[in-house]
Amino acid sequence: MKKIFNKIFLGIGFLAITGCSDFLEQSSPSDLEGNNIFNSVYYTELMLNEGYGDMTLDATYSQYIPIVWGLNSDCELVDGLGNDATNTASERGNMNYNSSPGWGSLSNLWNAMYGIIETANTVVEGVEGSSLLLTDNADRRNMLRLKGEALTMRAMIYSDLIKFFGDIPMKFETTKTDLSNVYLAKTDRDVIMDSLILHLQEAIEYLPWAGESSTTTERITKGYAHALLANIALTRAGWSIREAAKEGYETAVSNSDPTYPTQRCGADKRAEMYKLAEKHLSIVINSPVHNLNPSIENHWYLINQRTLDNSYRENIFEIPMGLGRSSELGYTIGVCINGSSSRYGIKGNSSGKLKLTAPYLYSFDRDDLRRDLTCATYELKEEDGILKENMQGNNPFQIYCAKWDIRKMNEEWRDRAINTGDAKWMSGINVVRMRYAYVLLMYAETVNELYGPDIKGGAGLSAREALEAVHVRSFDEDKKAGARTYITDIPATKEDMHEAIVQENAWEMAGEGFRKFDLVRWNLLSDKIDEFKAKYEDEIEKVYPEKLYFKLNADYSIDMSSVDWYGDLTDYTGYESTDWYGKEATATTQTQLTVNIPSISSGLNATVRNRHLLPIASTTISASNGKLHNSYGFSD
Repeated sequence: MKKIFNKIFLGIGFLAITGCSDFLEQSSPSDLEGNNIFNSVYYTELMLNEGYGDMTLDATYSQYIPIVWGLNSDCELVDGLGNDATNTASERGNMNYNSSPGWGSLSNLWNAMYGIIETANTVVEGVEGSSLLLTDNADRRNMLRLKGEALTMRAMIYSDLIKFFGDIPMKFETTKTDLSNVYLAKTDRDVIMDSLILHLQEAIEYLPWAGESSTTTERITKGYAHALLANIALTRAGWSIREAAKEGYETAVSNSDPTYPTQRCGADKRAEMYKLAEKHLSIVINSPVHNLNPSIENHWYLINQRTLDNSYRENIFEIPMGLGRSSELGYTIGVCINGSSSRYGIKGNSSGKLKLTAPYLYSFDRDDLRRDLTCATYELKEEDGILKENMQGNNPFQIYCAKWDIRKMNEEWRDRAINTGDAKWMSGINVVRMRYAYVLLMYAETVNELYGPDIKGGAGLSAREALEAVHVRSFDEDKKAGARTYITDIPATKEDMHEAIVQENAWEMAGEGFRKFDLVRWNLLSDKIDEFKAKYEDEIEKVYPEKLYFKLNADYSIDMSSVDWYGDLTDYTGYESTDWYGKEATATTQTQLTVNIPSISSGLNATVRNRHLLPIASTTISASNGKLHNSYGFSD
């Protein structure tokens, strides 16, 4: 008999068994028939946990999506410069928009994501046919909760696939044994998103809030379903490159290709989507469940500690990872430790992949705590038994992301890392898919679009007030007045407020895998990348010092409060120094200007303007029985 966990991935045409779940240490119910599984809450939950488990694979949310697939933006770069930027065999070329259908990671992600969709479809259909729905009792409510989780899980996966590939096959039913619903053509992404919105509206009715019935933010809850629906609505209203012009849609004046135009839906539909987003964001904000952690430092400390914040629940949904088994946060991305360490193991970390930029570092207010919590301009290296911090020098496009920091991880993690040997170690740090700060930023964007900067929306907040909550949180108490002044001084126009929201989005969200897709729907991706490059060339003359001076603490860590970022000091007695970003007649600086700057995101407008979407893998197309094809100038 056919095992219920066998999956036929859409467009591939072969059976595959799901990987081991990192979500819960439970046995698989795959030896049971479907009707027995879905007449048990316990076994239905085990089935759904397969979907959660597959979200911990390298090809989904353990590595690919949170670290690589959100690159490049105006402040986040793949670790590929110069000739590496055209290397289509790795993420270095593909994330510089020099993409190739032959890149193996494309099919890996496609297969894994459609595998999760198949699990969700199985749960949805199983619950709908379950005898447990016939009686109004706790079993019925629990089964509907699991259906709500499955509907939301499926919506999240489709939402991400659309952001990566655009139009894709839509399949909301389980695979039939005769394979009649396996080989499907693409569906317009707007049709898919409209369906996802309806599914999320249903799911919301079934889901609990985090904290109810011991439900944590490691499971999909009502708050996440509301926030995800709002994000899909904003994506639906936003800009994207299209396979062909759509009647009744608005074509962008800039960053649009004559064959593959960048378009968005008409004004009436946009207003409908913004109102929908406002409604669901307001529900999250008006609930007492999710709030900003008043300390941005404590927020990131808890994430690195792998400790759920049950006081504020700023993380609305975080994919649960397993220590030593999943999550490359802190390993592939984060503060870098160069080589072995007696405290952190014989294997170093952070090849980088995701790097930040000098213009981004210098965009922060001098008192904004997020600058040093986000940008690590140094690396750790053990020398003579002492773990030292060393400044990077003149590497303006290779700043590490400091949000994940091995020094903030707990002793359980250290014990595991030390005993891993020379193998890659997995941090177990949860991958956060929705934060309350992001909800506030989306709300500010939405009500500004609908009403302007200073009229209150459905949450009782104006765009300015929502933006202020995010911005001011990131300053020490004695600096908050100045931070409020910055918000107050934003001119009272939609355009100025929107630009402030775009900037705050970068300060708050960089490194987390969302920035690029927000820039896409604002049709600002190309403009902001050009702006960051021009800003670098301007700032090497006017802002960056040629030498960076700083003091070391007794333990050889850098005293970040001493760093002379702007060349303000005149007496450098007792200071260490390194070459920095300021312009000198050096080979390093000339390489940045003549080789690296032109290579960054060099494929975005090279053959097709605004080609931010990736191609479907050649292997996926060849196995699709003629149903799938590439667009946007990509070959099949």
